[in-house]
Amino acid sequence: MREIKGTTKVCGLIGNPVAHSISPLIHNHLAEFENIDLAYVTFKVESSKVAEAVKGAYELNVFGLNVTVPHKNEVINALVDIDPLARDIGAVNTLVRAKGGFKGYNTDILGFQRQLIDANIELMGNDVIIIGAGGAARAIVFLCGQEGANSIYILNRTLENAQQLAKDVNKALDINVAIGMKIEDYNLLPNKQFITIQTTSVGLHPNDDCAPIENLDFYDKVSVGVDIIYNPTKTKFMKLVESKEKIAYNGLKMLLYQGVCAFELWNETKVSEDIIMHVYELMKKELNLVE
Repeated sequence: MREIKGTTKVCGLIGNPVAHSISPLIHNHLAEFENIDLAYVTFKVESSKVAEAVKGAYELNVFGLNVTVPHKNEVINALVDIDPLARDIGAVNTLVRAKGGFKGYNTDILGFQRQLIDANIELMGNDVIIIGAGGAARAIVFLCGQEGANSIYILNRTLENAQQLAKDVNKALDINVAIGMKIEDYNLLPNKQFITIQTTSVGLHPNDDCAPIENLDFYDKVSVGVDIIYNPTKTKFMKLVESKEKIAYNGLKMLLYQGVCAFELWNETKVSEDIIMHVYELMKKELNLVE
């Protein structure tokens, strides 16, 4: 067990709830394997206290913070600086100490990008479907636009939310490739093969037998599927993709890589792939996930 000393850097997670978080496992093991004197803990923070919590953390010399639901938007008002992409997305999940306060980043998008690289999924020049239009979808749509996707179709239950997200990303990145649609209108999609990314909570355990789109015909259009859910390890969406003999991935590596990206920002380091994969195996063991 590592010794906690007066010189130990303290990092943590703010959100509500936070008791279930696997982030301490990720960061404390990264610190151990990288031989960095750092301890990571969780802080439950009420929505009305976010600004006070961030200011207090700075005054207490907290080295860095992660931010989870429901504070990823609200925390922006408590920052002294923000990464431009995080500002465009409208969500921050990592705070790095700066002069007079914290600077905000979105490592969710960085983590997802690294998962795609790991899976050899190329966004540039390809057509993409995003299922959902919530916070996670927003970050991923911005990534697809930034990486030069040929088209981005956002399928969502509420048409207005999908259209607003498409409008936001097109305007922010000065492109015209994002299109919002109602999810039940998927049959109107062009006859192409799409990288398909599932960002909703449909299929999350214990609702393992649900998928956002049940009709098998839809999956003829899928070239490769990515579900940001990691429990269950194989969602029904993934099973439907695989029924068409296509490859599908879950979201566990996105969770891992967003943590790795935050850790690297805090410590100005680059974590080796061997250590990353070691932590990945520990995560699977902790969550009782079997591939």
